[in-house]
Amino acid sequence: MSLFAQLPESPQSKGARPLADRMRPRTLDEFVGQEHILAPGKPLRLQIERDDPGSLIFWGPPGSGKTTLAQIIAHMTRAEFIEFSAVLSGIKEIKQVMSEAEKARAYGTRTILFVDEIHRFNRAQQDAFLPHVERGNIRLIGATTENPSFEINGALLSRTRVYILKQLTEAQIITLLERALADNERGLGRLHLRASDEVLQQIASYSSGDARVAYNILEVAAGTAGENGGISEQIIKDTLQKRVLLYDKAGEEHYNLISALHKSVRNSDVDASLYWLGRMLESGEDPLYVARRVVRMASEDIGLAAPEALGLCLAAKDAIDFLGMPEGALALAQAVAYLALAPKSNALYTAYGAVLEEVEKSSAEPVPLHIRNAVTKLMKQVGYGKGYQYAHDLESKVADMECLPDNLRGREYYHPTQEGREKLLGQRIEEIRRLKKQARETEPDSSNLEKERKPRHDPRKQT
Repeated sequence: MSLFAQLPESPQSKGARPLADRMRPRTLDEFVGQEHILAPGKPLRLQIERDDPGSLIFWGPPGSGKTTLAQIIAHMTRAEFIEFSAVLSGIKEIKQVMSEAEKARAYGTRTILFVDEIHRFNRAQQDAFLPHVERGNIRLIGATTENPSFEINGALLSRTRVYILKQLTEAQIITLLERALADNERGLGRLHLRASDEVLQQIASYSSGDARVAYNILEVAAGTAGENGGISEQIIKDTLQKRVLLYDKAGEEHYNLISALHKSVRNSDVDASLYWLGRMLESGEDPLYVARRVVRMASEDIGLAAPEALGLCLAAKDAIDFLGMPEGALALAQAVAYLALAPKSNALYTAYGAVLEEVEKSSAEPVPLHIRNAVTKLMKQVGYGKGYQYAHDLESKVADMECLPDNLRGREYYHPTQEGREKLLGQRIEEIRRLKKQARETEPDSSNLEKERKPRHDPRKQT
């Protein structure tokens, strides 16, 4: 049998199809959402209406209409439509489809090859499409929930147009549900079901913008509706049990959510911080991953403005180890809330970055002799520890002694802010500078300090 042959659909098989498949829009006028690319005059609509043969990549969340759009394009352009799953197919199947498409083109038949989850194909498999796309044997339409910049071969990406599909709004989901309840031919109209606005809103909210999920909830609820055909809020709760959240622990949404959490904390928005934390944990994220990132936030965005933040975050990590989930989630929430409300400073983060840059670009001069440990007689003879000033023996506890290499003498990396505890640290730095200047003006030459001063023996002097 040819790959393009299609069996006629019987009424029985039509009724057995899931509601989401039966209600799939057949024309652009029936399509709901994606107005930014499908409204009159918008780029994708113009490309379809002009029968532009270019290949496409649809990038969007589940249930946003990627497969439906591909089918509508095939119908409007009178092309053969082959649906290909990257999960179930390999190189052998790709080559077979390409061969059939090339033969069909010789007879004037155009082929649209729709590849669902195209990001699951490896580089070699994606390369197999290239010559056929270039020769025009197929019009490739790929669908992906992952960022094409990272998941699609650059050569293939350069030969396609990428369209971004947005998550459907709750209002758009409600429109689709109302349409399914009223449609006698493909929907549930013959059952004469009744669902209040609150029930439809509940379904739309729980579906998280996924039309397929919304249809599935409605279909299951319809099967458990009472004799009067009413679908209540309790039926929906019993049907769903738990909200569906879009998430992929290895995909882009993982990074989007942790970015939202970090930036909310940095902006001192405690409510948004707790919300994004809850979204991640309820979606199944590893709480220890979140704990690691929260510990990082404590040092990067709070630092010495509230140094106790780091200890609190480490304690939250220990609480997760000790309690497990979901009990440990509250400790993470406590840490996140504290970070959001704490005074902010990136002075330590900036200082360490400047140090790393200095290490990279400046010569690595040896450690000054006076701050080296003189643990042998020979080391003392060559000058190790000569001129070292033991700060505890000084009244000010601060010696006028350079601890950086000569080529970096006087460098300043850490510049505390006026936030939280760092304001006091800034004052302490100024005090240290003043004491060093005072010591420089009043103390004898540092090379003679050890001879003139006979301090008490202390084993820590050279450590």
